Amino acid sequence: MAQKRGRGEPNFDVPEGRAGGRADLDLRLSREDRAGGAEVRDEGRVGGRAGKGTSKGTPRGTSTRGGATGGRGSSGQGQRALRRARPGRSWLGRIVYGGLVLGLWAFVALAGLIAYHASQLPPIDQLAVPKRPPNIAILASDGTLLANRGETGGRVVSIKELPPYLPRAFVAIEDRRFYQHFGVDPVGILRAIGQNLTRRGVAQGGSTLTQQLAKNLFLTQERTASRKIQEAILALWLEHKYTKDEILELYLNRVYFGAGAYGVEAAAQRYFGKPAREVSLAQAAMLGGLVQAPSRLAPNRNLPAAQARATQVLAAMQELGFATGQDVKVALAQPAKPANIRGGGSANYVADLVMDVLDDYVGKFETDITVQTTVDSSLQASAERALVDELNKQGARFNVGQGALVAMRPDGAIRALIGGRDYAQSQFNRATTAKRQPGSSFKPFVYLAAVEHGATPDSVREDAPVKIGNWAPENYTHRYAGAVTLRTALAQSLNTVAVRLGQEVGPKAVVQTAQRLGITSPLQANGSIALGTSEVTLLEMVGAYGAFANGGTGVIPYVVAAVKGSDGKALYKRAESGLGRVIEPEADGMMNAMMHETFVSGTGRKADIPGWDLAGKSGTTQDYKDAWFIGYSGSLVTGVWLGNDDGEQTKKVSGGNLPAEIWKTFMTQALKGQTPVPLPNINRWRRAPETTASVAADNPVGVLNQILGEATAPPQEAPVRRRQQRAEPNFFEKLFGME
Repeated sequence: MAQKRGRGEPNFDVPEGRAGGRADLDLRLSREDRAGGAEVRDEGRVGGRAGKGTSKGTPRGTSTRGGATGGRGSSGQGQRALRRARPGRSWLGRIVYGGLVLGLWAFVALAGLIAYHASQLPPIDQLAVPKRPPNIAILASDGTLLANRGETGGRVVSIKELPPYLPRAFVAIEDRRFYQHFGVDPVGILRAIGQNLTRRGVAQGGSTLTQQLAKNLFLTQERTASRKIQEAILALWLEHKYTKDEILELYLNRVYFGAGAYGVEAAAQRYFGKPAREVSLAQAAMLGGLVQAPSRLAPNRNLPAAQARATQVLAAMQELGFATGQDVKVALAQPAKPANIRGGGSANYVADLVMDVLDDYVGKFETDITVQTTVDSSLQASAERALVDELNKQGARFNVGQGALVAMRPDGAIRALIGGRDYAQSQFNRATTAKRQPGSSFKPFVYLAAVEHGATPDSVREDAPVKIGNWAPENYTHRYAGAVTLRTALAQSLNTVAVRLGQEVGPKAVVQTAQRLGITSPLQANGSIALGTSEVTLLEMVGAYGAFANGGTGVIPYVVAAVKGSDGKALYKRAESGLGRVIEPEADGMMNAMMHETFVSGTGRKADIPGWDLAGKSGTTQDYKDAWFIGYSGSLVTGVWLGNDDGEQTKKVSGGNLPAEIWKTFMTQALKGQTPVPLPNINRWRRAPETTASVAADNPVGVLNQILGEATAPPQEAPVRRRQQRAEPNFFEKLFGME
């Protein structure tokens, strides 16, 4: 029976005399015991087997030791061979490994940098596109744009209302991969780097349209690495939040085009005088090229550069298939040019007036609004042309540098308003703000007060020297006609008769009459008020004359007809209003008859328009500093002022010459094609045709005009004088009443 074996403990003792005894026990570490020992053991086995094969016939113990020894020797040789065949890490591997490590650290650093700059921005969940400052579009009565006011210079437009080639022009030249990238375009950045290295300078930028929008919406214009990182972060947010078309629409409404125009609508109006929806392909290309450098490429400043840039845009559009070759050919043959907008400069005076009064009609608003005015754009252009052309032609000769014109319907609606010769040179509005002495154009208020106290056009007063205290006003020619009718006295602008009437009714009555008709400036109730020595504005005077033209109803001049929000909802609409009746019909008829005589035989003969019933009055102030002419038909009231801003004397510009000529030029155009209407209430008091003898009886000055014919210059009113300041007039001045 087999002997049962018990559990044995490890025993390193070997009996004496037995091979492999304690003396032969080798406890030293071999190569197999070190790292990589498996490979060494394999090699050892190979060596051992080889050793065993070569020591055939050797004693077993010896062969084992020999095999082991041989194995170790072969293992050393094999490991050296292995190191020669398979190095632990080659130079290429080390480069790859180092690159991976550096890349990992660069990624960590970039992530940290992005995280830092992201922390400087508002939290993503609180980000929102800032509201665009509201635009105020100021329209003419026919809906055409007069001007824009506000920080942007134009209204918001939808991408759907634009011609397709307009937004494509921006994509083609600014970001051709707009619809492919995710807000940041690595391909575009690499292309830009290549272009810049090739051209040795910053020839091309790598910013996408989304990045440009992010910069415009949220960031400053500084060019730093920090801003570029934040720009990229915000671009990614915009791409996540909005569609491509929404981003493009935001961009088109926010980007700056120069000349104070923000957004494509403002730019189209500013440079081409039309809405963005109506621009041509050539104009769209010019607008697309502008955003690269608005100041340098603005077509009104540097047209050749703007057209050259537009050519590049057209080439890019054709390359991308955004425009056909034929369309591009046509656009190149007819390059865009800035529009010469007639009346565009002077329309800014209207816009300024609108902004001055807008708070009276609407409260605070945060979206775009549209203001419908009463102004006729064609009349505005005609008024500007009439005033500027006359000043260009005769301003230097007569030493007159400025002028203003207001045209108004008899109900108070302003149809044209020119506040100066050139808005670009001076924004001061001489029609609404400048206060000047009106001279004899103030006399109708004196005569109205007299009529209301019982006088009539046929009432007679003495044209003779008059003295009030130390003041002795006189007619300019120093001649006196004796007894004259009020009709003649007003038509010939006789100072002495006006002063006598003012004294009869009292200066306070004159002031009250003027105020009742709408004069709001402070008036001095003294003797000289009869000759217009208190300062007023042109707009006030035209408004007051409106009561004569409409039959006696006081009016308040107005320019705003309606205001609408961006949704088309009415925020304000003018209701019929006025000052009520301020002149009785009978008195109004008398005044119209007397002022009509101004055009027949008086100081306004140069302004007469055949076929029309016209009435009005001229005015010239002391030393020819101010010259006025205010006249009206049954459908339009117009006033003209000429002078110098610093009060310098003109060279004998009187109300009856240059202002009357401007008035006639404008009114002829304004009344063209209209059916003449009679002046209200005039028929009873209209002068019947008279013989030369009958005219001479009550018009001793005008009779010379009848005798000598139309070639004789009409008499002019005398300027207000408190003392004589010139030599006695010569013979011809006395004969013809010339100034």
